[in-house]
Amino acid sequence: MDVIRGSENIPADLRGAVVTIGNFDGVHLGHQSVFRRLVAEAHEEERPAVVISFEPHPKMVLHPERRPFYLITSPEEKIRHISNLGIDAFILIPFSQDYARTTAEEFIHDVLWERLRIRKIIIGHDYTFGRGKEGNEAFLTASGSRLGFEVEVLSAFKIGDTTISSTRIRRAILAGEVRYAASLLGRPYNLAGEVIFGRHRGVSLGFPTANIRPNKELVPPSGVYAVEVILEGNRHKGVLNIGFNPTFADQKLSIEAHIFDFNENIYGKILDVLFVERLRGEIRFAGPGELIAQIGRDIARVREILQAEDSQGTR
Repeated sequence: MDVIRGSENIPADLRGAVVTIGNFDGVHLGHQSVFRRLVAEAHEEERPAVVISFEPHPKMVLHPERRPFYLITSPEEKIRHISNLGIDAFILIPFSQDYARTTAEEFIHDVLWERLRIRKIIIGHDYTFGRGKEGNEAFLTASGSRLGFEVEVLSAFKIGDTTISSTRIRRAILAGEVRYAASLLGRPYNLAGEVIFGRHRGVSLGFPTANIRPNKELVPPSGVYAVEVILEGNRHKGVLNIGFNPTFADQKLSIEAHIFDFNENIYGKILDVLFVERLRGEIRFAGPGELIAQIGRDIARVREILQAEDSQGTR
């Protein structure tokens, strides 16, 4: 998949493409259904399948005061997930306060028509673009009739009665419902980060941990999680604790992974944590002895959960 930054860099060989446009945070099952339809249509007509998005996410520019920014995927993760879905080109348009003043008419004329001369655009049922969100289904349809491209609007993607959306997934992650979030994403929620120096308390307790500085602000709530950890392409099982370590009255949130059957120096390396299930919330223990006993029980339970996952072939 070609990644193109800036509409001015769109190559001529993408003209006549079938495109979709959106933010696609999470690249969840709903987004994947749009991409499958896009690729099928493009291949049928032997045309490029093109995804258009913006960087950074528009809400980070339009509402910088609304911190933290709970994005499901980092820019790099979004590119990686989309590249696995058969897309030919991913166009990322820099988004700024100035660009936010671009009208839907200007975007259609300058990007969709002059740069791409699109054959067809496929969008989700609720997507809008352009200043004042005027680029809706009716506006696109009228523009297509005038310029000569088709418009297809896909219905909401559902699992049962549940409409899949990035908002619903964010809420699930923030509630610790990581298994439910995975069912909507089509994969476990992941949190990557650099391994940094911590208090070395895990070693003294007999359970060495890797302290992680996360690459995203969307962190599940405090508690203990069954996880898988990807390190340099290798997958390991483990248990993760998120919290303030109330037994030791810590003031700073920590994210610590204990990787099973592993004892290597990995400071400065990147771990990618895949959340499988939340075991419990954070507990204050009377002392280290009670904490050690509970950690042992947590590890035993996590091994059971991950073994069951392997047996069922769910990952």
